[in-house]
Parts: sequence; C-alpha cells; structure tokens
Amino acid sequence: MSNHVRVSVRRLPEGDGLPLPLYMSELAAGADLCAALSDDLTLMPGARALVPTGFSIALPSGYEAQIRPRSGLALRSGVTCLNSPGTIDADYRGPVCVLLANLGAEPVTVRRGDRIAQMVVAPVVRAVFEVIEEELPATVRADGGFGSTGVA
Repeated sequence: MSNHVRVSVRRLPEGDGLPLPLYMSELAAGADLCAALSDDLTLMPGARALVPTGFSIALPSGYEAQIRPRSGLALRSGVTCLNSPGTIDADYRGPVCVLLANLGAEPVTVRRGDRIAQMVVAPVVRAVFEVIEEELPATVRADGGFGSTGVA
C-alpha cells in the first residue's frame, strides 16, 4: 500500500515566485503553506485575517485537506488558525486561504512568503446516518460532556 496520493495544484497569479506546499522534513505529516500577500499584514492582538496562499488544489474523491496552525508560530507569537482544522473538500476548486488570528499580546506582521500554516491531506470516511427508535448502546461515560472525564 502506498502512502502517497496525487493532488493537482494550480499556482495563482498572487503565488508567483512562492513555494507550493512543501514538507519540511522526511516524515512531516503537514506541508507548510506560505502567505501570498502583496503587502505586509499586521495582525493586532485579537484580530483575524484571511490570508491567501497563492494556489488552488484538486483533491481526489475520498480525501480532504486540513489546514492547521504551525506550532512554532503559535508558541512564539500567539498566531493560530481559526476554524482549525479547516477542511478543504474534494470538490472545492477555489483559492486555498488561511484564516489567521492573533491570540497574543503584541501585534504580529505577516510578510509575503512567511510560512503561516500547514496542510494535511487525509482520507475521508462518510457516515451513513440511521435513525433508531430504541436507546443508544450504553457506555461508562454515557452523556457526560465537557470536562466530564476530569483533568488528571
């Protein structure tokens, strides 16, 4: 079984001269995405912005692309991705963009070519939802929600 899947990539005009998605290490799960900005973008604390990456993709049926934060960027500056992971469906053909948010205490400047997020391509399983009349199967957790399993 191969662990590779072909994804067609189309460079958009704003991405001219920028790297396409790139795995930065041999076993990296996510390919880094660069900001395809024409001008620097300063994200004030609490601000968010939709940042283009300069390309669009065609995923094969049965796959999705997840847009996730870069851990170093989040640690150093508090910049993360909202709606994370963001999902790109196999039938979407528009520009890939990243919804960045500055959760830090200081303004952060994003420049053209900065690595701002990572993209993980993953298989998708589609559920078949079935309405049942009887009770759902019992579990130890039951209907325990947020925080019900404790912190330690």
